[in-house]
Amino acid sequence: MTTEAHDTREIQDIGYGREFEGFYDRIFPKDDYADLAAAKIAERHPGGGLRSLEFGVGTGRIAIPLAARTGAVVGVDSSTEMLEQLRAEIKEKDADVVPVHGDIRTYTDDEKYGLVYCVCATLSIILDAGEQREVIRRAADRLAPGGTLVIETPNRGGVRAIHEGRRRTSYFVPYAEPNTGLLTCSTLTPDDRIWQASHIWFEGGTSRVGTELSRLVTPEEIDEYAAEAGLEPVDRQADWLGNPYTDTSLMFISAYRHAGERR
Repeated sequence: MTTEAHDTREIQDIGYGREFEGFYDRIFPKDDYADLAAAKIAERHPGGGLRSLEFGVGTGRIAIPLAARTGAVVGVDSSTEMLEQLRAEIKEKDADVVPVHGDIRTYTDDEKYGLVYCVCATLSIILDAGEQREVIRRAADRLAPGGTLVIETPNRGGVRAIHEGRRRTSYFVPYAEPNTGLLTCSTLTPDDRIWQASHIWFEGGTSRVGTELSRLVTPEEIDEYAAEAGLEPVDRQADWLGNPYTDTSLMFISAYRHAGERR
């Protein structure tokens, strides 16, 4: 079965896939934490043979293990580089994932899904508030009755907290392999809205650099966008380990259903 986007407007690729081509999966590995995320997302699926829809599927870090749990996943992404790698992984693992080249700001199709999700900060790389709102609306439009929308994105207060009152900071995260790690040079605009993170990946005596811009939001903003789309919040947490959300959590994960539906 194939799924095609029916919106004919040009797909706007911001270049994320090209920026991190070749080392994206090293920074965000397909590891036990990714599998845990897929398992937690799968718990939101209502069953009944409905497919799932991922906005920003990337290389399948979540979609592939999710499909093994809940059935077919349709994965939308604007990056041809990401989708090329995803197709190779689908073939290798015989995964029930349908890759679709599309723009999550304009995507639509004729199907209703039991689960729609947009995770790993995908929403934040959309830098316009109106377009972020439109992504939530389009995601809500694709939900079947009883379905759930899951959003994971950086928390404005948490990013502000790691800056400790400074506009610029940097931090290094070592990885398990020897001489491997990630140095991030982080800059916030004066209004704490736009976050520039330049990631320098070190491995085997070499380094690679990728830079991303994010529009930071609060959970209340996403709640507002969801309410405008006819959804209401179900719950919120800080991470896939189930830690409770606080104002200084670096990320937040929020789940929504159509207003009036039983939780």
